[in-house]
Order: sequence, then structure tokens, then C-alpha cells
Amino acid sequence: MSETPFIDVAAEVFDPRPCQLGEGPLWHPQRQTLYWVDLLNCRLMAKTQDGVEQAWDLGEMPSAIGWIDTEQLLVACESGLNLFNVESAEKTLLCALEPELPGNRSNDGRADPWGGFWIGTMGKNGEEGVGNLYRWYRGELRKLDSGLTVLNGLCFDRERRLAYYADSAASIVYSVSLDAQTGWPDSSRGVHLDLTADSLIPDGAVTDVAGNMWTSLWDGERTQCYSPEGVELGALKAPVIRTTCPAFGGRDFTDLYVTTAAVGLEDGPEAPIANGVTLVYRNAVKGQPEPAVIL
Repeated sequence: MSETPFIDVAAEVFDPRPCQLGEGPLWHPQRQTLYWVDLLNCRLMAKTQDGVEQAWDLGEMPSAIGWIDTEQLLVACESGLNLFNVESAEKTLLCALEPELPGNRSNDGRADPWGGFWIGTMGKNGEEGVGNLYRWYRGELRKLDSGLTVLNGLCFDRERRLAYYADSAASIVYSVSLDAQTGWPDSSRGVHLDLTADSLIPDGAVTDVAGNMWTSLWDGERTQCYSPEGVELGALKAPVIRTTCPAFGGRDFTDLYVTTAAVGLEDGPEAPIANGVTLVYRNAVKGQPEPAVIL
């Protein structure tokens, strides 16, 4: 494994509630609130800038989140894409997702700059090659790619020219070029990062204002930064093993939040921080707000 220069910003515990599989963090710019999911426990989690905590039992596994307006979120779950009202806790199915494949579930997802929402699927037991990639846009759900195992790392470049996504099982990050007007892919995927030589497992990812990609590494104890050209720039060290997904937030989008996972791990008697907590790196780097999903 190559030597990683660590960035001198320490992780803090943003939320101590442990998640079996924390994923999908989203900073809501209007509510000044971080939302994320505890996927295996079927919970949607939230915590405001001022420290107010909430949690909702969704009755099925959620995996990714977008924001629509002040009250409504788009939450990807096993059943499909759902509208969720954070004031009333009402959940309404917007679009079914692979009802013909009951062995699959949603995984990573993210809103794109055009107001669409990209969502990946995978086998519930991690079966090889059964995952697909979709985009929901203006009422249409269209399959974009297939033959994936654990789709993760959905994010978009600063110039709105590329979408990135990873197959964690293959240790590969792909890129695909996008139509400037509609955001639909206009090419086949190509390899953006090949992490197999270092045995790294890319999980969730996000891009900053400079266009650099920050990807959390499953079992890697860090969130790693790559330039748009794929050059490794550094990493934020985590005090836990399984980092899962980053998101920029805070009033100036200079805080980087990172979800983690406790599944399959036991906290040692002298562990300073429990696995599965949600971390934050204050004033780490300048990010950008997530675009709203347009219905």
C-alpha cells in the first residue's frame, strides 16, 4: 500500500449514536441539519447544527437521501424512491425500484446538478454482478449501467461534465461523461481510479469546490482525497475502522461529516471512540451544497 500523507485535521464525534451501517449523509442547507441512515436498523437519523437529535424507523432499509424542499426529503429504500416529510414523518412511494428483483436493495445515491437523482442497487447478500445504476429525472427512471456488485461513490465533478461511481467489490472508481443540458450520460463508463494494487475499498464519495474527490475507505480508517486527474493528495485519518460516506456541511460548507459502520466489529475495552458513530472534521476543506431534487 502506498504511503498516505495525513491532513492535520482531527476527527470529532458529531453524533455518538452508533449505527450498524451508517450511510448516505446529507446536509440540508435550509434546515442546517445533517441527515443520514442506519441502513441495517432501518432508521433515518438527523442532528441539527445546534445539537437537536431525531430518528425515525422507516420499516425498511434506507440507503441514500436527497433534499427536495424545507420539509421533504427523497429517501431511497428497498421499495424504491420515497418522499419523506420530516415534519409529519409521512413516507410516500414516489417510484418503485426493481420490484422484479426482491433479492436486491438500494445502495448509494445522490442528487445531480440538474435536479435528478442517481441510485445504485446491489444484492442483499452482496451477490456478484447483480447490481444496477439508475437515474430518476423528471418522472422517468432509466437504467444506466449493470453488472455491478456493490455500487458506491456516486458524485459529480465541478464542471458538470462527469459522474463518478465505484464498484467497491472491484476496488474501481468509474467515470462517465454527461450531456451538458440534460445530465444524461453520453458515453460508456471508463476507469477513473484503479485501487486494486493497494487493496483499497472505495465506499461513499463527494467532491469539493476544487473538484477533488473525497472517498471514504471501507476498512481503511480514513477518507482519502484525489485530484480530478486521479492523483492521491492526502487523507483524513479516522479513529474507527469502517468509514463509509462523506458529506460537506455546516454554515460555510467547511465541515466534512463522515458516517461509519459497526457491523462485524467489536469495540475493544480501551477503544476511545465506538465504531458506527458519525464523525466531523471541522474547517477541513471547502465543499459545496448538495443540489435539490426537482420533482
